[in-house]
Parts: sequence; C-alpha cells; structure tokens
Amino acid sequence: MAKTGILDLAAGIGGQIKKEPVESAVEKYEKYQVRYGGDAQTRKDNCVDAVNKYYDLVTAFYEFGWGQSFHFAPRWKGESLKESITRHEHFIALQLGLKKGMKVLDVGCGIGGPLREISRFSLVSITGLNNNEYQITRGTELNCLAGLVHSCNFIKGDFMKMPFPDNSFDAIYAIEATCHAPDAHGCYKEIYRVLKPGQCFAAYEWCLTDNYNPNNESHKKIKAEIELGSGLSDIRSIRQCLDALKQAGFEVIWEKDLAVDSPLPWYLPLVTQHFSLSSFRLTTIGLLLTRIMVKTLEYARLAPAGSFKVHSVLEIAAKSLVDGGREGIFSPNYFFLVRKPLSKS
Repeated sequence: MAKTGILDLAAGIGGQIKKEPVESAVEKYEKYQVRYGGDAQTRKDNCVDAVNKYYDLVTAFYEFGWGQSFHFAPRWKGESLKESITRHEHFIALQLGLKKGMKVLDVGCGIGGPLREISRFSLVSITGLNNNEYQITRGTELNCLAGLVHSCNFIKGDFMKMPFPDNSFDAIYAIEATCHAPDAHGCYKEIYRVLKPGQCFAAYEWCLTDNYNPNNESHKKIKAEIELGSGLSDIRSIRQCLDALKQAGFEVIWEKDLAVDSPLPWYLPLVTQHFSLSSFRLTTIGLLLTRIMVKTLEYARLAPAGSFKVHSVLEIAAKSLVDGGREGIFSPNYFFLVRKPLSKS
C-alpha cells in the first residue's frame, strides 16, 4: 500500500541519505540548477549524483501525494487520476503487444507502480532498472505486498550502461524516465543493444514542444524551474528525441504528443484551484495542510532538517509544470513506438 500517513512521509524523507545530512543534500542538489548558478553541462557531468539525490529527497513526497505510479496521463472526462494513470499504463502494454511469457524491461522504474500494473495486466515478467537504492528497497517491499515477487524484480544500474547482455529482452518501455539521461542518443543506444532484434521499445518522454522559444525569457524561466523541481539536466525537444532514436538505429512505427488531443489537460491534478477527492493533497488546501504538517514535523525533529525545503522544491515543480502546460511549451506525454530491425540495413 502507499505511504499515506504523515508519519510514513516523515520516515521516508531523505531515502538512503542519513537523516542528519538531508539539508546539505538539498543544498548540493540546488547548486546544480540554473536558478542557483548551475548550468546544463554541470548537471550532465553530475547527472547520476544529482538524480540520485533528487529521488532520495522526493520519493516519499511523491508516494504520499501521487501514489505508486510517478507519472502523468492524458485524461478523459469522468476519469479519476488513478483511472487515467492505469489506462495510460495499459496503453503502453497494448502498443507493445505484451503477452504471457515475454521478458520485459522497465527503464527507470521508480518504486514500480507501472511495473506491477503492467505485469498483472499482461501476465509478463518485468525487470525494473533503477539506479536509486531507496526506490529499489521500497519497490521490493511493494512487490512482496502485491504478491508479485515471482514476476517482478528490480536491478540496480545506470541506463546509460545497462548490466544486461545484448539482445536480452522481448520488449522495453520507459515512462517519463529517460528524460533524466544526460544524453538521449546514448540512452537509446543502450536500450537498442539489450532489446532483441525485431522487437519494440515504447516510451512517454518529457519534451519541449515546437511552441518553446529559447529567446523568450518567460519560457526559459519555466524550463529552468521544471528542471530544478524535477531533477532534470536539460529538457530536450521532441525533434531531438526523435533524431536520437533514429541515430540509435530504431525504426519509428509511430509517434505523437498525446497531450494535444487530451479532453482534459495532463496538468489538471496540479492546478491547485481544481478540487478533486482523488487528488485532494494536490489542491490549495491539501498543499497548505501538507506544508504545515511538514514544517511542524521538522520543528519537532520527527522529520529531518531540510524536509520543508524539499517540499518547497516540489511546489516549484508543480507551478512550473502547470505554467509549461498552459503555455503549450512542455509535454510529459510525447509517446513513441519504435522497433529494432531484424538486421542492419
């Protein structure tokens, strides 16, 4: 089950970081970001450290406010947040044609919410690749609670250098994870290597749309704040992702920004004025209550020093994501389905 209690949240803040240095870890993470004088090259050079610190710091908050699946989804009218997320996960499974007996890889699997849902839905065995020890520990615990230890497992590793032989998997997917790669081509090339010939890779990517103007100061500010709040080194454009896939050797079957035709905006759960029982903790009142509770827990030393600062970073993320969505310059729903050829042409 999700860590829904405030004391569960307090216990999880900092992940594998010892409780005393949480505040210094937040400060070190912030120094990588544009807002605090960092630059894209510094973030790329320190990508593993920055992303690991980010997920140690925020995973407990993510699970508390969002559940076990840390991603967005195009949403239909009448759907709850959970229903749209589940449908989004089933969609990627159906696009890959997953069926019983297949060996599947989830690249950048978080604590395994999608992994468990897709395994149950498609009756496949899924390995989750993750470089964050705390998320693997938490995901393993959740696999046990779900009774999926025989079909779902986790491997610690960097998706820029995967610990698997060539041609290992029948299908691979990534859900809003490879945006953390310092180099899209290098990441996609590794996925290409471990995927069996003739098989498919599908993903949802975080991307800048064609509406993004690098000379627009407001656009640049939104981009920098999404990077700060979401642990990213540099958000790529849709064209950059597509070019990187082709350079890696993939054949593009189809691709589309699924946010474009969504009846409800993907960022709706983050709009604080929008009231929903299913996402109450993300509303203005819910965020205010969480803010007060986190500050109180930190003051009472039930949560480590720096917890409130982590919460503030996530509030920056939420606001900038909404701004990026409303401006139409950012989407977390760029979908592609690509295939590794049977033989090189």
